[in-house]
Amino acid sequence: MLSSHRLVPTLPLLALLAGCGGDLMAPEGAASNAFLNKVAGACGNLSIGTQPINYLLDISNDDVTFLDETAKLGTGEIDPDTYREAINGFYPTGNNEPAIDCVIAQLR
Repeated sequence: MLSSHRLVPTLPLLALLAGCGGDLMAPEGAASNAFLNKVAGACGNLSIGTQPINYLLDISNDDVTFLDETAKLGTGEIDPDTYREAINGFYPTGNNEPAIDCVIAQLR
């Protein structure tokens, strides 16, 4: 029988592995996971580009940019202005502002 800790991989670790071919390097750790969970709970139904945040945080999604940038924001590797610029640059479709504002608000 497998122990439960082996059954639950962390999102940032999987994002890191998914991004090995590029420059996507989501930070790992409890703080990053806690922030991503907080974002999912508070902002999950809001959309970035044409996708809801909950979809963008799904590890089975091939697009790891949102996960990567959000993890970096949560661990302080990037500031809110850099985050806003990165998300709007990569997801230029739609009105991202309510979702971005919600994500940034989770820093408090």
